[in-house]
Amino acid sequence: MSLVGKKFPNITVDAISEMGDNLRINLFEEATKNNKKVLLFWYPKDFTFVCPTELHAFQEALPEFEKRNTMVVGASCDTNEVHFAWLNTAKDNGGIEGVTYPIIADTQRNLSSVLGILDVESEVYNEELDSVQIEGSNVTYRATYLIDETGKIFHESVNDMPLGRNVNEYVRLIDAYTHVQTHGEVCPANWEEGKDAMNADRKGVAEYLSKH
Repeated sequence: MSLVGKKFPNITVDAISEMGDNLRINLFEEATKNNKKVLLFWYPKDFTFVCPTELHAFQEALPEFEKRNTMVVGASCDTNEVHFAWLNTAKDNGGIEGVTYPIIADTQRNLSSVLGILDVESEVYNEELDSVQIEGSNVTYRATYLIDETGKIFHESVNDMPLGRNVNEYVRLIDAYTHVQTHGEVCPANWEEGKDAMNADRKGVAEYLSKH
């Protein structure tokens, strides 16, 4: 079930700052109370392989997101203690030292469960143990959410574990959405900041297609 067009879940979860401070963070409130957009990206596990490349890529692009009044937040199901150990591991040793945005520790899986992004192949009831056994890693896929100033999700995407994201695409999507908010026009395929947008009517699309 897609969550695009719906409000982001109003749930408060644990997180950690770059300095190791334990935080409680609610992204719906971060967006609405601070009148900001929010980019939330989930990754499977700390101390793995594709994951640190993504965290560093979002860090390198952080000034671009900040220019666009957008808060960046990472997230996984690891604990704050593991996050902090990874933050204190050098980049050339596979760590994320130098990352400055907060990282959510959804150890209870309250938020990731609501979003439906956990790798759970099946849940099987074991009569002998009187418990439910999960098959699958029970960590998150590479899911990304863009949230606007009203708390509405205007983009979501989910990559399988081996597939790293293109950070520039999220900058482009934020630019496009901001253009729609500001000008009331819609953004055609491959639109980038500075290119022609169009009016959302027959005349608008006809004029756009005649020029391109």
